[in-house]
This record gives sequence, structure tokens and C-alpha cells, in this order.
Amino acid sequence: MQRLPYDPDLRPVARRLRRRMTKSERALWTRLRRKQVHGLTFRRQVIIRRYIVDFFCRPIRLAIEVDGISHDDPLVFRRDHIREQALIRLGVTVIRFSSRDVLTDIDNVMRAVESSVLGLISDREDEKGSSG
Repeated sequence: MQRLPYDPDLRPVARRLRRRMTKSERALWTRLRRKQVHGLTFRRQVIIRRYIVDFFCRPIRLAIEVDGISHDDPLVFRRDHIREQALIRLGVTVIRFSSRDVLTDIDNVMRAVESSVLGLISDREDEKGSSG
């Protein structure tokens, strides 16, 4: 699988974000880490191009974003959209959850994550089958 481009200048920022995760990010991380989701490895605060995504699973190219209240601002919403389109062009699937949903309904958030994961695993298997 081809590696995704990234901006190495963002490494200190990503490290700082990993050390200062929000409460909702920590809650989701406890459910994603240690291969708890179909044996897949998720990483925190991953740099892709000039963006940092909250969580990323490389084998299936799934980015998970946890959006706080600031993402309701029209300017932030527009930047999120531009960023998401850039990631999609790289073959990354992006799913988003509100911080509130993560904190108050983690079970449904995880069901949505698992559904996305299963769909992407199935897509990858279909691609392998049709190319081989």
C-alpha cells in the first residue's frame, strides 16, 4: 500500500495534540486502541499532507474526527469540508462524530465505526478479488 504524503514540520504539533487529548478524544481512544476494532491498529493525531486527523487506521485508510463545538462555526465548517475533500482525493474515508455524541452515546458511535470498518474491509477484499 502506498504511503500517504505528510508534512514533517507538523510532528511537534501532532505530539502536543496526543499529549493534550480532549475528554471526548480520550473516551474514543480507549475503545479504538489495542486492536479492539476487528484487530486493526488505529493511531492518534496522524499527519496526512498538511492536516492532522484525530484517529487513523492505515490499512483501510479510515480517518475518524471528533468535532467540538467550534466546528459549528461556518468558517471552521468550510475549512473542515475543504480538508475532507483533500483527504478523500487521497483515498481516505473520513467519518465525523460530535464530542457530545462520543461522551453521551459511545456505544452508538462505536457501532458506526465498526460499520464503516466492515464496509472498508469488504471494499478492500472486493478490490483484491477483482484485480487478481
